[in-house]
Amino acid sequence: MTVDNNSSGHAGKIIEWNPDGEPRVPEMPIISFIEGDGIGPDIWAAARPVFDAAVEQAYGGKRRIIWRELPAGEKAQKVFGLKTPLPEDTIKEIARYGVAIKGPLTTPVGGGYRSLNVALRQSLDLYACVRPVRHLPGIPSPLRHPERMNMVIFRENTEDVYAGVEWPAGSSEAGELLELINKLLTDAGSPLLSPECAVGIKPMSESGTRRLVRVAVLHALENGCKSVTLVHKGNIMKYTEGAFRDWGYALAREEFPGQTIAEKELQEKFGGRVPRGRIVIKDRIADAMFQQILLRPEEYDVIATPNLNGDYLSDAAAAQVGGLGMAPGGNLGDKCALFEATHGTAPKYAGQDKVNPGSLILSGVEMLRFLGWKEAAKMIVEALVKTIAQGVVTYDLARQIKGAREVKCSQFGAGVVENIKNAY
Repeated sequence: MTVDNNSSGHAGKIIEWNPDGEPRVPEMPIISFIEGDGIGPDIWAAARPVFDAAVEQAYGGKRRIIWRELPAGEKAQKVFGLKTPLPEDTIKEIARYGVAIKGPLTTPVGGGYRSLNVALRQSLDLYACVRPVRHLPGIPSPLRHPERMNMVIFRENTEDVYAGVEWPAGSSEAGELLELINKLLTDAGSPLLSPECAVGIKPMSESGTRRLVRVAVLHALENGCKSVTLVHKGNIMKYTEGAFRDWGYALAREEFPGQTIAEKELQEKFGGRVPRGRIVIKDRIADAMFQQILLRPEEYDVIATPNLNGDYLSDAAAAQVGGLGMAPGGNLGDKCALFEATHGTAPKYAGQDKVNPGSLILSGVEMLRFLGWKEAAKMIVEALVKTIAQGVVTYDLARQIKGAREVKCSQFGAGVVENIKNAY
């Protein structure tokens, strides 16, 4: 079921994809959107006019996004009367249109889906969660020098703990697995596991690792970055996270031999000096990396990491530059991309026109960059920074910025639109 929200009268065209995974974007692409639950409708209502204004201003009406709403979450059931919060047609339509953007979704209590967000990523094979983390001028931060943070985190999106393969303690499935595991441990002379354990599986494959590291290296090459860092816990989990590290190094060595160089090789052969045109591939233990992003963030441009590490690391990094309210995110596959607000649904604020729409707006910026519409993306960022500099901010920033004027979610979006229109 597709909901026609196109008020422009233009039919639009579907985005097609090259064999190498690059989108071929028409001047009037159809882009699907999901409002989301809780505060989702509020932030979408504030963000969509920002996207439209920037595209109009940047390209003088020659380009336009043709929006198509897709039902998902609570709205799919309560408004459209569907039986499921994630209709199969919604997944098919996102795949058909190729690029989508969404607000946060609530997973209903009582079964069905572990997470609608995870279900979308897995169903569409969106294997790379991409989280740019950079400080925008004027955004409050707990750090003295948040401007030193400017990195992009590539988090594997389909394996590791997010595969959701687990069984409860006391279940027959857990019992069978524990019996098998304890037999193997007995043969190895290792301590046995308690039969009362719950059991979870941490799958990690070479193919899944290589495709994630590949897109991270390509991003680094395309954007003039100096390094790609593999973040792992391979000192303890040698056959999963340790393998992630080894597979990542192998991918860089085999597919980008003239464009990358391993940090160890750099020291051994070049005395620590990076040859011109090379990107350094290095690795760091996950817990040590948390210290690094606090003390030496400028040394890390691109991070590639398994799922759970990336979950923690991306949120911790976002906290250093303003929090999840200003953190963009996207999920990339070979033939599909889904951009999204990185925070939750905040149901206690639903319908109050109160919350910061910055995460969704900046996720739209990443979407525009992905489309190749960099001029419109730049306009939004500049207008957003200007709006904040004018002291026009939502409650979360107003309480941190001296002399700021607290405005509603819609008013903040309108302020950004006004600054887009007045800038050129």
